[in-house]
Amino acid sequence: MSRIFDSLRKAGGKAADVALPLIDKTEAAKAESAPASGPASPADTAALAAELEAKTASKVRVVKARPLGDLPVLPFDGTHPPSAEQYRIVRTKIVQHTLQPRLLAVSSPGAGDGKTISALNIAGALSLKGEVKVLLAEADFRRSSFCRLLQLPDEPGLVDVLARKCTLEEAVMEIEQLPNLFVLGAGEFRPDASELLDSPFGRAVFQTLRKRFHYVVLDCPPIASIADYDVIQAVADGVVVVLRPDHTDRSTAMEILSSVPKEKMLGVVMNHVKPWFLWRNTHSSYYYTDGPDRG
Repeated sequence: MSRIFDSLRKAGGKAADVALPLIDKTEAAKAESAPASGPASPADTAALAAELEAKTASKVRVVKARPLGDLPVLPFDGTHPPSAEQYRIVRTKIVQHTLQPRLLAVSSPGAGDGKTISALNIAGALSLKGEVKVLLAEADFRRSSFCRLLQLPDEPGLVDVLARKCTLEEAVMEIEQLPNLFVLGAGEFRPDASELLDSPFGRAVFQTLRKRFHYVVLDCPPIASIADYDVIQAVADGVVVVLRPDHTDRSTAMEILSSVPKEKMLGVVMNHVKPWFLWRNTHSSYYYTDGPDRG
């Protein structure tokens, strides 16, 4: 448009006399309708968060999770004692971390590393600690899966909240078996999800989640795969990277680990690790029993 504008000004004549006023009006209209550039101020974000709070209902849905298959999903009912204990160790590392992180991004180098199950179980382990309220939110909009693993509805979800199509209470679900664990599915996929995440209202949503929950665990897309991850990493307090020894490429893993800012790296979860051949079975049987030895 600017080249045409300059050419008309140089050419002059009747065509310029007719066209230039029309172009000036069009450009002025665009300038008036365009959003202000630059990041929103903390005051703007706070105002949007207050607006979000005012529109919410009082209760959320209570649903019963039905984990698929024999995967160690929410293994805190005695079904997979070793897995449950390992996630409790991860929980302790997070709770005692010097950063005191509250909004956690769980990611991995690629698909199949086990980040979703790890995010789910980390959230579950955190929810077992006293009166701590924990939200597990699906932020991998293109490959959302934890609602499928738990056989829960995926919509409405986080995308719908970001697009202002529903309130948080309409999208958040409370797990019946673990009353302190809440989940928020992905919702309806939209190609502009990155823009919704990185909007003033998106930041207000995360601010509201921080206010309502002690911990927010985000199941993120793989690191460096799409823009969504970078947006989430920016608002997160820390990042947990999930690696799978028999699946993750070593060079890719090293590259990914070096890409996470040091001040946000919480640690690495090694998923699907086979027992070491020198590990004594008696050690496992001693610690992972259903109760004290009565014999």
